[in-house]
Amino acid sequence: GPFFRFQTFVDWLNQPKPLALPCLDPCLQRLKMVPVYGALFLAVNAFFPQGYVRTDEFLDQNLSYRLLYMVAVFFVFRMRFYVAWCGAEAGCISAGLGCYPEKALSKPGGGPTVGYSADPSAEEKYDFRTIQNIDCYNTEVCVKVRHGMRYWNMTVQWWLHHYIYSSAPFKSYTLRAGWTMFISAYWHGLHAGYYLSFLTIPLCIAAESAMEASVRAKLGPRGQSIFDWIHWFLKMRAYDYMCMGFVLLKASDTINYWMSVYFVVHIVAVCCIVVGTALKGGKRGVKSEGEKTESVKEKTGEKTD
Repeated sequence: GPFFRFQTFVDWLNQPKPLALPCLDPCLQRLKMVPVYGALFLAVNAFFPQGYVRTDEFLDQNLSYRLLYMVAVFFVFRMRFYVAWCGAEAGCISAGLGCYPEKALSKPGGGPTVGYSADPSAEEKYDFRTIQNIDCYNTEVCVKVRHGMRYWNMTVQWWLHHYIYSSAPFKSYTLRAGWTMFISAYWHGLHAGYYLSFLTIPLCIAAESAMEASVRAKLGPRGQSIFDWIHWFLKMRAYDYMCMGFVLLKASDTINYWMSVYFVVHIVAVCCIVVGTALKGGKRGVKSEGEKTESVKEKTGEKTD
């Protein structure tokens, strides 16, 4: 990433006044945190090298240490991609690629969703949402597993949603998500770790959906706030766990690590599904206001392509 459509490329070539586009400030804004991300990457990676996970010495460590290690590995993983994607976005911004008026309501990857003026002097504010590939803040603070995917590799997620998920040969949300994750794994390569990790995502999504419907929906405001904090913590641990497939790559190494932590995320996810189903929350019933809003946004995006 960033991924962009051919129409975005054509619009870039046909900019009437490319030198008038406001590129400098957005470029610097995108780069300002890169030194911090880079320093954090180097510092944490020095203490938690990924290769150590493959050693017998690592497997002899206590369970708490093995669990902590995956947290550190995913932190290093995130910092590395924050540096890469923020830098890539800055390159696009400096060239003026993906620059549209804010009124165009652009989506990452998809571009404008409403009509706009192509004359830079006719609009006051511009943005580069079309080529935004990472939302670092929301990646860290979002509550749900499914939302974590939306803020990560955002332009590619748009492509996956519109061209893979929407045309999946299944009606079930979980099966369509699984199909999308399988294609995404194939996109990344043929290493078994990608498939093991990506195909764990639908299980986690099914678990959080079941618990939201059966538990969160029955809580008051304070209870929902506590539920969301726990949900966020488990979401981060799920991504820590799945990240190991991306860094270890081999099926044997990934499974050996997951076995060393007793397949904790898989077990917790299955337990959540069982509990949710037992409380008659396994099937998605009436949508919350937030889910309704998300559905409307997705439908709007589909209509404007």
